[in-house]
Amino acid sequence: MSTPEFIREIRASAGQQLLFLPGVSAIVFDDDGQVLLGRRADNGRWSIIGGIPDPGEQPAAAAVREVFEETAVRCVPERVLLVQALDPVQYPNGDHCQFMDITFRCRAVGGDEARVNDDESLEVGWFPLDGLPALEDFALMRIKLGLTDEPTWFSPTEIPVAN
Repeated sequence: MSTPEFIREIRASAGQQLLFLPGVSAIVFDDDGQVLLGRRADNGRWSIIGGIPDPGEQPAAAAVREVFEETAVRCVPERVLLVQALDPVQYPNGDHCQFMDITFRCRAVGGDEARVNDDESLEVGWFPLDGLPALEDFALMRIKLGLTDEPTWFSPTEIPVAN
C-alpha cells in the first residue's frame, strides 16, 4: 500500500517509532456471491481490499474509496464485520506501525468489471468461494465472517468484564 502524505509528514518528525494508525478492510461480494480480491504490488500475494482512512474521513467512506481506487468497483457498505487491533509490524525500511482495523462487508453496485486501477495491485478479480487463491489467515477469517449473519466480532479474550 502506498504511504499517504499525512503519514510521511508524521514520520518526518516521529522517525521510525511505533505509530498506531486506523485501517479499513472491505469484503466485497457481487450478486453471484463472489468475493473481490487484489494481488498486492508490495508482496505479490492475493488479499482483500483495504487501506488507511484520510484525516477526518469516515471509516465506511474510506473502505468505499479504497475499493474504487484499487479495483474500479463501486460498492456500498452493508455492516461492520470486525474491529481488531492487529499485531505491530516493522516494514523493510524500519518503520513500525500497528493498525486498528475495521472490516466492512460490502456489496458491489457498479463497475463489476474489476480492473487494476492504481499502482497498489498487480491483478484484481472476482473469485468464487470454492476457488479462492492462497490467502493469509487475516483475509480468510474476514471472508468467513462476511458470510455469516453474526454481529460485529470482537475477540472475547480481549474484552474486559466490569465488576
